Amino acid sequence: MPHAHIVTSEKNTLLEFPTAFPLKIMGEAREDFAQRMVEIVQKHAPDYDPASIEMRPSKQGKYIGLTCVIQATSQAQLDALYRELSAHPLVKMVL
Repeated sequence: MPHAHIVTSEKNTLLEFPTAFPLKIMGEAREDFAQRMVEIVQKHAPDYDPASIEMRPSKQGKYIGLTCVIQATSQAQLDALYRELSAHPLVKMVL
């Protein structure tokens, strides 16, 4: 009987790295929300420029949407970033 070979690789992705990748982060509209999210983003993408962040408050002002465009270098980097952002108590959604 032939031996099966198990090949492990990164998730299939249509992205080619490095690539500009927009992260959309929705969360509670608090004074420190953007700064806290930038700290997490920069931990995973040290070259991210916080001056490029886009912020959009919700109609009632309870939530805020942030868009951070990072230079993504791998699917593993994006996965780790999504995990940490999604786990943050102030974050409602990450796209």
